[in-house]
Amino acid sequence: MTVTITRPVRRRPAFHPLPVAAVDRLAADAVAITFAVPEELRDTFAFRAGQHLTVRRVGEDGQDVRRSYSICSTPDDLARHGRLRVGVREIPGGAFSGYACGSLRGGDTVEVLPPLGNFTTAFAPDRARRYGAVVAGSGVTPVLALVATALAVEPASTFTVVYGNRTANSVMFAEELADLKDRYPARLHLVHVLSRERGESPLLSGRIDAGRLGRLLDTIVPGDAIEEWFLCGPYGMVVDAKAVLAERGLPESAVHTELFHVAEAPAPPRRPADRADAGTEVTIVLDGRSSSVTMGREERVLDAALRVRAELPYACKGGVCSTCKAKVVDGAVTMARNYALEPDEVAAGYVLTCQSSPLTDTLTVDYDA
Repeated sequence: MTVTITRPVRRRPAFHPLPVAAVDRLAADAVAITFAVPEELRDTFAFRAGQHLTVRRVGEDGQDVRRSYSICSTPDDLARHGRLRVGVREIPGGAFSGYACGSLRGGDTVEVLPPLGNFTTAFAPDRARRYGAVVAGSGVTPVLALVATALAVEPASTFTVVYGNRTANSVMFAEELADLKDRYPARLHLVHVLSRERGESPLLSGRIDAGRLGRLLDTIVPGDAIEEWFLCGPYGMVVDAKAVLAERGLPESAVHTELFHVAEAPAPPRRPADRADAGTEVTIVLDGRSSSVTMGREERVLDAALRVRAELPYACKGGVCSTCKAKVVDGAVTMARNYALEPDEVAAGYVLTCQSSPLTDTLTVDYDA
């Protein structure tokens, strides 16, 4: 059942076909895709450094594939030249990353959703701050945009980046980082850590885990002086780094986190035995219309809602990107994962519907809120 509601509607971001200006090889398994954004869409695609894009491709089998990739270019690149660039590392069997790294060419067109994400900060010319980042692999992609923006916009700020990779040949954006180091030699501190090659010292050889990061902060990285941190990479590294910084007294508000991939599936929601088979009547509010569907307690809200509203926004379905964010206005849910919403958003009632399962007999989620 679908009905129309009368309250004001927030215009929902929509996919736009963007031409591909270039596909540049970064490493054997990674590329950078540059989109040419038409003048009339530059306001629509305006972004803050650290945000990401959701791309969509319908495969030959008719499958709707959606993935999120971080923006590595700067807001100034978009405003001045209409360029929007993302980094893509190929995942074995990846439905979009395999296509991007193998078949995508300049002149092709990709459907793209306007930028989203909270992995950012409020850069301002009169602000002087010491920033730090701990990244691994393709986790450097949003940090490249953050570094370039911070150093250009804030003349008195500095940035330290601890960047982990397997080998020197697998480093993404090596040239771009080197260019930034040449441009800002006194304000950018780069520390490369290689897990499968011997580095300049034993400290720089191995995976970035809690022990190694702690030693880096005690020696060559000015950990106690850094005021704001960005952590991006695999789950284990991000969790370890966040714990190390918390032990050193960094407030949660000063540490931004983002994951680029979560391999393990979350555990299914646990229910009391007498409620395991109970159904929930869910109302979905989207684009000013209210639709209803009955779902099981073990289902995810997004999966159930897609049965009646195929146009619902979503991308990763892994709790990472926030594309499927909605507000619970009636009832309650439990989230299996949340790697995208800030604590204040959760406190205000927002959830990731791809990770949410109902706890009540009725539930209303509002995508327009």
